[in-house]
Amino acid sequence: MQINCNSLSLQPIIVNSMKVFTTNQSLQACLASLKTPASSLGFVPTMGALHQGHLSLIKRAIKENETVVVSIFVNPTQFNNARDLETYPRDLKQDLKRIESIGSLGEIIVYAPSEAAVYGNSVTKEAFDFGGLELQMEGKFRPGHFQGVGTVVQKLLDIVGPTQAYFGEKDFQQLQIIKKLVKITKTNVKIIACSIEREPNGLAMSSRNTRLTTAERFHASKIYGVLRTTKGKFSDTPLDEITQWVADQFEKDAIINLEYFEISEQLTLQPANKIEPQKKYRAFISAYIRNIRLIDNIALN
Repeated sequence: MQINCNSLSLQPIIVNSMKVFTTNQSLQACLASLKTPASSLGFVPTMGALHQGHLSLIKRAIKENETVVVSIFVNPTQFNNARDLETYPRDLKQDLKRIESIGSLGEIIVYAPSEAAVYGNSVTKEAFDFGGLELQMEGKFRPGHFQGVGTVVQKLLDIVGPTQAYFGEKDFQQLQIIKKLVKITKTNVKIIACSIEREPNGLAMSSRNTRLTTAERFHASKIYGVLRTTKGKFSDTPLDEITQWVADQFEKDAIINLEYFEISEQLTLQPANKIEPQKKYRAFISAYIRNIRLIDNIALN
């Protein structure tokens, strides 16, 4: 669908030839003018610093929907460290150039709101009960993080009102929490899981990869290599032996510092003590190179 909201009194700003909405009222007025009973609206929420992984989500959303909204908003309530929030990269023009590289611009709306547009006068996180999903892995090391994620995702879903929303499997725990969120809130949206996009050496694509040196980026491929070997071992090796093997791979590594490795049941994210044939499992890794935190995961069966 070719988007034309120029006749509206609340028009977008134009940046790099793209329509960018910064207020809820102007975005919602545009979307209302496009809506039909049969139309579908895809939504790709991002915090900017876009890379090919983000673009793959946008491309899939374009294929499956008449209109796609891409949000670019650095969410303050999911940061545990104020310094991390302050230094998070923000370059709207560069992000828009990357979106423009996709083509199909007639089907894309960019929503780049202010903090006040999303949160109003109170920048606080809500307390959701995610049934323990938020307490595993990332939740142990980033307390309150997923409450912030849940808060902003719910606010954005309410503002945009999509029929489908797209999230990558690299942040698999976040994906499961968002699926739980829409059930808790009874939000009428379908959550679409998209496979991990990887660099040629296997490293999971991340905005943080740009902070790695060339040598570090090359060495970081070891993370995915360990996950692939774990997958190969999974069917015939005891779980404690796999866990010890992974620890051994990083124990004397001078570049990569392993934060955690875990094999978990896919739906509950509970650590696996034994393998039940009817269940699905994934392996998760978090590691540091200097102060750069990298996460990855892989389906095991």
